[in-house]
Amino acid sequence: MALSAECRAAHACTVPGTPAALEVVLMRTKPHRPPLSRAAKASIAFEVLLGIGALGGGLVLIVAPRGEIMPLRLSALAGSPFDTYLGPGLILFTVLGLGPLVAAGLGWRRHPLAPSAALVVGAALLIWIAVEIGIIGYSNEPPLQAIYLVLGVAICVDALAWLAEVGLPALHRPSAKVV
Repeated sequence: MALSAECRAAHACTVPGTPAALEVVLMRTKPHRPPLSRAAKASIAFEVLLGIGALGGGLVLIVAPRGEIMPLRLSALAGSPFDTYLGPGLILFTVLGLGPLVAAGLGWRRHPLAPSAALVVGAALLIWIAVEIGIIGYSNEPPLQAIYLVLGVAICVDALAWLAEVGLPALHRPSAKVV
């Protein structure tokens, strides 16, 4: 039984070739998506916040790798594998910019790997801050390192709470029985 476009758009119609009294009502349903928990919502919000900030910071470092826009001393990179801020900018843009946004997208779609992705994002941010402090030292003017350290801890705590709620995703598919 094929329905015309007008019939589908009206949500109810009479089907051709049937008695006039027979009306078909079309119901549109959304796929069932369970509500997000508080931990999931917090993880997603923190990941979006981190992603937007890291995209901006990374882009500035990529466009002006010698500190022309963001007042950074190249001498701070002494002892690191980088001569300019291009490498750190690329890492910041991709790993801590795009990565958290992908993880937030997984969470929004309720993908089973979303809580694990959030934990990876939080751990990556903590590693980034630890390496940054180890290479260029701690700076509290402005206190971005402290803020992002707290954000990394918050993402990890929320991701662990989210994992505790939903459990770890299956790492393998059950094998088919041979009959």
